[in-house]
Amino acid sequence: MRPYPFTAVVGMPDLRLGLVLSAISPAIGGVLVRGEKGTAKSTMVRALAGLLPEVDVVEACRFSCDPAAPDPDCPDAPHDGSAVRRPARLVELPVGAAEDRVIGSLNLERALTEGVTDFQPGLLAAAHRGLLYVDEVNLLHDHLVDTLLDAAAMGRATVEREGVSVSHAARFVLIGTMNPEEGELRPQLLDRFGLTVEVAASRDPEQRAEVIRRRLAYEADPDSFAARYEDTDAQLAAEIAAAQKLLPSVELSDDALRQIAEVCAAFEVDGMRADIVTARTAVAHAAWSGRTEVSTEDIRVAARLALPHRRRRNPFDAPGIDEEQLEQALRDAEPPEDPGPPDDDGPGSGSDAPAETPQGQQNDGGGEPGGGGSEQQSVGAGKPYRARMFSVAGLGEGAHGKRSRAVTDAGRTIGVRPPGTREGRPHLVATVRAAAPHQRSRGRDGAGLALRPGDLRFALREGREGNLVLFCVDASGSMGAKSRMREVKAAVLSLLLDAYQRRDKVGLVTFRAGAAELALPPTISVEAAAARLEGLPTGGRTPLAEGLLEAARVLRVEAVRDPRRRPLLVVVTDGRATSGADAVARSQQAAEMLAAAGVASVVMDCETGRMRLGLAAELAARLGGEHVPLGEVAADTLATEVRRRAA
Repeated sequence: MRPYPFTAVVGMPDLRLGLVLSAISPAIGGVLVRGEKGTAKSTMVRALAGLLPEVDVVEACRFSCDPAAPDPDCPDAPHDGSAVRRPARLVELPVGAAEDRVIGSLNLERALTEGVTDFQPGLLAAAHRGLLYVDEVNLLHDHLVDTLLDAAAMGRATVEREGVSVSHAARFVLIGTMNPEEGELRPQLLDRFGLTVEVAASRDPEQRAEVIRRRLAYEADPDSFAARYEDTDAQLAAEIAAAQKLLPSVELSDDALRQIAEVCAAFEVDGMRADIVTARTAVAHAAWSGRTEVSTEDIRVAARLALPHRRRRNPFDAPGIDEEQLEQALRDAEPPEDPGPPDDDGPGSGSDAPAETPQGQQNDGGGEPGGGGSEQQSVGAGKPYRARMFSVAGLGEGAHGKRSRAVTDAGRTIGVRPPGTREGRPHLVATVRAAAPHQRSRGRDGAGLALRPGDLRFALREGREGNLVLFCVDASGSMGAKSRMREVKAAVLSLLLDAYQRRDKVGLVTFRAGAAELALPPTISVEAAAARLEGLPTGGRTPLAEGLLEAARVLRVEAVRDPRRRPLLVVVTDGRATSGADAVARSQQAAEMLAAAGVASVVMDCETGRMRLGLAAELAARLGGEHVPLGEVAADTLATEVRRRAA
C-alpha cells in the first residue's frame, strides 16, 4: 500500500513547517510532535520520508556511508568506492526495543572463538542520513531516549561492550510523537529536541468533513488517491532540495544574532542550546523562503518552534509561549536602523516599551501566578516541597525509574543470570568460565575458545524501577477541619512531584460522604493527578473501608494490565472510620486483606491537635506499612534526619 501523501494532510501548518525545516537542516535536532490521539501525527511523519531527496551510499556498506566522504572509522571500512543510489529511509523505533537493538551489539561468540570484532548494527545505523521516528516517545525508557538524543546531537553512535569500542556515523532527523495525556518527557529530554509542535484536531466542521472524505478515498483506492497528489508532493520535494542547496549561502548577521539572544534571554531559557537551535531554525526558514539573509520574520518563526518547551516552568505546566512577550522581545531587539523616523522611533519606543512591558508582565503574572493562586485558593493547598523517598522492599523487575531496587538491563552488575537465560548484556568472565573446562574435550586447536551456545552467560544488573504509586485520600469532613486539608494537599502534591521525577505511574482514589471513587485511573500523567487533586472536594463522613477496598480493586486490575510494575499504596487519613455499620471492623478487615496480598503501603497520618487517638498508626500496623506523620513527609525535617542517621 502506498503511503498517505504529505500534501494530502489537512491543516496543521505548524507541524508541516517544523518537519520541512528539520528536513532542510538536520542539525536543528529534530521535532517533537505533541498532540491528542487521532490527529494524524504519525501519518504526516511517515509521509515526509517520500519527500526527501535520494542519497548516494557506498554499496554493501551497512552504515550508509557517503561515497564522496566516507566515514574513516566505519566498521565496514575500507570501502571499494562503488556507489548506489537509494531513497532516504524512515526507520521506526518500537517503544519496547532493547538497547542492543537500538545501538547495535557485538557478536560475543565470534569474538571469543575467532578473535574478531563482529559488530551487528542497530537502528541508529539504519537511520543514518534518513529519518528516525519514535512514536509515543514519552513511553520510551529514559536510558534509550538519552542514547537517541546523544546520537542525534553528536552525529555518532558509540558502542562499548566487553572492552571493545565501536563508533559509526549516525546523522539523522529525529522525530518523536507523544500524547501529553500519557505523561510528559523530563525537561532535560525535552530540551534535546530541536523543535516542538503542538497539534490538535480542528473544530471546524468543514475541515473535519474534508479529513474524513480524503481518508475514506485513500482507504478505498490508495494508488489512485496518491496519484492525485503526486505533482504537489513532487513540487514540495523539489522546494526542499532547493532550500538544502541554498542553506550554506544564508547569512546570519550580527543584528540577527543579537535579536535571537534577546528573545532567548527574555524567556529565561537555561543554557545556550535554545539560542543555537533558534539560529539554525531561522537560517533554515530563510532558505525555505528563498532568501540569503535572516530576517526578523525568520527569527519569529524559529522562536515559536524552538522555545516553547525550553522556557522556565513548573513541572506540571504544559509547554507554551506567550506571543505578546515574543513580539515585545523582538521589538526590544530591533537594530537602530530598522524602518521608522528617528524622532518618532526613539520617543515612541521609549514611551511604548514602559507602557507595554509592565502590562505584559502583569498579564503573565496574572495568568500563571495569578491563575495558580486562584487554583491554590480553591484547593487550599500549600506550596509543594521536596518529599521523602518511599520505596517498595525487595528486588523488582519493573519499568526503568528511580524509586525501588530492581533487576534491569542497565545498572551495576550484581551477578550472573541462570544458564539458558538470554536477556541483557553478555557476561564475558562468566562465559569464559563456563566454556573453559570443556576446551580439551571439544578438541580446541587454535587461539580462540571452542564455544557453544549453552556457554553464554548474561549479566544480572541492578538498577531502579518506577512503581505504581496509588494515593488513597480521605476527603471527609474531618479532614477539612482547622485547615488540615491545606497541609494534606501540599504533602500529596509534593509526593506527586517526587513521583514525576522518579518516573512512576500514579493513581488517585478518594473517599468521602459514604462512598469511594477512583478519581484518576493509574496513568503516567502526573499532571492529570495534580489537576484532579486541585479540585478535590471535602465533606461528609469517613468511609475508610470503602476507600481501602476500592484501592484493592484498582491494584488487582492494574496487576493484570502491568504485572511487572510493583505498587506502593499511600493512604492519606487520620485513621477515623465513621461511615456505615461496623465501620471500624470493616476497615480493619480491608487493611488486613491488603497486607495479606503483599501490598507495600505508607500511611500519612493527618491527625493534629494535642489529644490524638493514634488511629492512623494502628491502620499502618494492620497494613504492615510505614506510619508517617504529616509533618515528616518533607525530606529535610529534623525527625527525618534523625531517623536516617539511626538507620
